[in-house]
Amino acid sequence: MPTRNVVLSERQHNFVETMVQSGCYQNASEVLREGLRLIEQRERFEAAKFKALQDAADKGWADIAAGCYSDIADDQLEDFIGQLGWRATAGCG
Repeated sequence: MPTRNVVLSERQHNFVETMVQSGCYQNASEVLREGLRLIEQRERFEAAKFKALQDAADKGWADIAAGCYSDIADDQLEDFIGQLGWRATAGCG
């Protein structure tokens, strides 16, 4: 297994030591590997979230190009958004 030297702040060093002393981890390497696993998980989640947003934007632009949209007057926008919220929650509960 490759070895890598890392520089930690005093606070980070103390945190790692606390985690090892708690018995949750056998050594500092386990603590750091767990931290890297969490970063990997967060990165996968953020990538999936970005893809979902991109897909939704693409669908929205395609709908606009196809003329599948409704114009809402500024003074009706708040009511329209409220209706969307009500429809989204209808049937739940």
